Amino acid sequence: MPRTLTALGENFPLATPFRISRGVKTAADVVTVTIAEGGRVGRGECVPYPRYGESVDSSIAEIETVRDALEQGASRRELLDLLPAGAARNAVDCALWDLELKLAGSDIAIALGLAKPLGPIATAMTVGLDTPDAMGLAAAALADVPLIKVKVDRTDPAAQLRAVRAAAPSPRMIVDPNESWTMAEVSDLQGLMQQLRIDLLEQPLPAHEDGDLNGFASAILIAADESIHVASDLDSLPDGYGVVNIKLDKAGGLTAALDLAQAARARGLGVMTGCMICSSLSIAPAWAIAADSAFVDLDGPLWLSADRDGGVTGDRGHLLPPQPGFWGGL
Repeated sequence: MPRTLTALGENFPLATPFRISRGVKTAADVVTVTIAEGGRVGRGECVPYPRYGESVDSSIAEIETVRDALEQGASRRELLDLLPAGAARNAVDCALWDLELKLAGSDIAIALGLAKPLGPIATAMTVGLDTPDAMGLAAAALADVPLIKVKVDRTDPAAQLRAVRAAAPSPRMIVDPNESWTMAEVSDLQGLMQQLRIDLLEQPLPAHEDGDLNGFASAILIAADESIHVASDLDSLPDGYGVVNIKLDKAGGLTAALDLAQAARARGLGVMTGCMICSSLSIAPAWAIAADSAFVDLDGPLWLSADRDGGVTGDRGHLLPPQPGFWGGL
């Protein structure tokens, strides 16, 4: 049967600004892909990331280069050779997953052989970068959630972390410097992070400088984010990392993300599932990996002033699945 593909940019304003060490976001700029075949429509979304030289326009242009192959029936596995890992491939891959499941009358849990339908998951709730006092106020509103993720930089991370922990003494905590620290800071802050009961330190060093983690015996579990995109990156990953943060936009779709999760676990590494600031259409495919992850950070849609109809909802640090039929049979 003939297929038709569409790719367009969409903008979702945020309810409040989202600040990290690289800057401030006030909206989620995404690319939405639809692939129609046999009276069914599959949908996928990506978030082009300037950190990797991506934009909405460049991602749409990338998708257009494979239009003919896709409309002639290219599969998800064939897509891995048609496009490189990244946001553009993610949107197409997830649309193909959705289409395949709808055509087969199946859902993602059945397709992956999971024991039960995918249910609610505990997700990190993010405290954005700000002054220590402002971060403490933000953390106080999250004091009863299971997991907090704290965005820090180099200005005064010790004060930032102390303020958050004082306001939210109970939740597990992830600290994310977004590549802004030096190795000296990673080392010097070990004692404080132990004292504050930090569970995970995410990508403290720039990806091109993280060789300094080789042989480093951290007291705090360290996760690779920008340093790991696809399974082949595991071969060069410094041994100081104990967890890999899998994001579909980095891996280039759910297909490659599942490959990465399997390869990481085979090496004894923990798995974290993350996301960009996005709509629920980015989150639904990630659910399959998040369901078996040690850490989950999928609060992206909860930052939006308005999400897609039928999307995920939040409840005190837990993410509830989208409405049936939203994506992949979920």
